Amino acid sequence: MTSPPLSDEARRDLLSLARGALEAHFMGAPPPRLLSDRAETFGQARALFVTLHLEGRLRGCIGTLSPDGELTRMIPKYALAAALQDPRFPPLASEELPLCEIEISVLTPPEPFEIAEEIEIGRDGLIIESRGRSGLLLPQVATEWGFDAETFLAEVCKKAGLPMDAWKQSGVKLWKFQAEVFGEGEKGQKQGARSEELE
Repeated sequence: MTSPPLSDEARRDLLSLARGALEAHFMGAPPPRLLSDRAETFGQARALFVTLHLEGRLRGCIGTLSPDGELTRMIPKYALAAALQDPRFPPLASEELPLCEIEISVLTPPEPFEIAEEIEIGRDGLIIESRGRSGLLLPQVATEWGFDAETFLAEVCKKAGLPMDAWKQSGVKLWKFQAEVFGEGEKGQKQGARSEELE
């Protein structure tokens, strides 16, 4: 069963949880918690990614396709992971946090597909699995970089460490998914920022 879209209040709560977890980390304090009556409004466990942007550039992005708890428990966990454990970047410094913008992507269950024509740019994110490797790109990446469907597929192959035409080969598994994407920018969305590296 698919969870209903998150309300504006729920989105604000989850963004506040993410930032609160990072602030608490740097202060050496326990992470914040929501009151139980509000936490219950977020529905079932869902796959998610937390992305940090610093002055419009990607500063960290970590998430999971295998949710192991409610959003209110997972958001602080992956906010900290995005800040401290993304291997592409050094750990976030405390003085960077006030300049960072947090974005959360809550994913729908992946569905398999076979051809590029089944992808809708701006709506679908991609997952590829082949030769023991896997890669994922969030829906907003294609929009930010101006990819068409075949370029998007080539880039998710690259993300997985595969040849950029691997998506055309037999035995490759492809999935697409959608995401609720919301952040701390104007109107709850990141505006006009283009990631330096693909998420």
